[in-house]
Amino acid sequence: MKPIKKNADIIICGAGIIGLTICSELLDRGYNNIVILEKEDQPARHASGRNSGVLHSGIYYDPGSLRARSCLEGNRLMKKFCRTEGLPLRECGKVIVTRNDAEEKTLKSLYDRARANGTPVELIDNHQLKEIEPAARTFSRALYSPETGVTDPAAVCRHLAAKLAKEKGVTILYDTPCTGFPGPREAATPGATFQFKYFINAAGAFSDRIAHSRGLGTRYRLVPFKGTYFTLSEQKKGMVRGNIYPVPDIRNPFLGVHFTRSIGGEVYIGPTAIPAFGRENYHTFDNLGAEAFSIIITDCILFLKNKKFRKVALSEPLKYLKSKFYRDAAQLIEGLEKKDILSSPKRGIRPQLIDIEKKEMVMDFLFTEDEGSLHILNAISPAFTASMSFARIVADRVDKRL
Repeated sequence: MKPIKKNADIIICGAGIIGLTICSELLDRGYNNIVILEKEDQPARHASGRNSGVLHSGIYYDPGSLRARSCLEGNRLMKKFCRTEGLPLRECGKVIVTRNDAEEKTLKSLYDRARANGTPVELIDNHQLKEIEPAARTFSRALYSPETGVTDPAAVCRHLAAKLAKEKGVTILYDTPCTGFPGPREAATPGATFQFKYFINAAGAFSDRIAHSRGLGTRYRLVPFKGTYFTLSEQKKGMVRGNIYPVPDIRNPFLGVHFTRSIGGEVYIGPTAIPAFGRENYHTFDNLGAEAFSIIITDCILFLKNKKFRKVALSEPLKYLKSKFYRDAAQLIEGLEKKDILSSPKRGIRPQLIDIEKKEMVMDFLFTEDEGSLHILNAISPAFTASMSFARIVADRVDKRL
């Protein structure tokens, strides 16, 4: 039986926060007949719905990068959306604390980056820190970011998807993966082949596969890292008001174990950044699949060739041990005992883009494209925060094509 033929002006692959906000922005610009293809049975089943919900403010990112350009504006647009739509929002700020004298220099570098990115930040002393986060500890100074907030990412995505589904110009097809491109302007699914004017790949952890199927971005591959969390006990969760972060190693894209009070009142500690063996390998042996071997090979090559990756690969798995995790967490707040840290079912996968030719982790969002398609690779943190601003950047590219 021949596949059913359908038409769409624009196809968006992926109903995570990036795909949904791009769709919303395109609607606002007058585009219609937009079809979103989503392989899961609901939106935001993976990174978009499993992240911490922290709305970052643009402290960590190189000035001029896509992440820096879109983070702060995205933060403010997301906050406005949450207020307007009655979605959960806590405007609580964040402190970044130092653990030793060596981190003072990095803290100043973060301050300079934030100011270059237009982010309001303040270097504070220990007395000022105690007024914001009474239990936080720092070696000397700390960095305070008043713009940082927290929302419920899964609730935001469900609400946005429901709004879009009511629009006449949008069709969201769940349980409908994109399986390939029979022609330059054709996208195949299990039930139909869509002819399109333009295709936008916002497939998250599978975006490299989609791009490769069009012969694009073949030097890049996504490698999964697993994020696991603990929680603070009921008796101690009052110790954290908002967000307490360490000074990260800014050569790597991971921010280290930190404390975040969620919208529901739980205080999460984490995440780790442990190399995983599947794009949806949330637990020990689940969702490994045939690709697990090639991921292991890629990890081994990076371990041998890349010092930064090797450091992550050696240090992060130790955080599976509660004693090691506790030591990291206890450096950030006073009065923490090992018994205060409880296991949590919260898990996430961060798909980190690797430049296979350079054997390097890619630090910024990345586009690759041809005449009829645009592919968004490496939509890592702060992708949720940045999404509404980043959608404008994507829509500008669509305008130029269409």
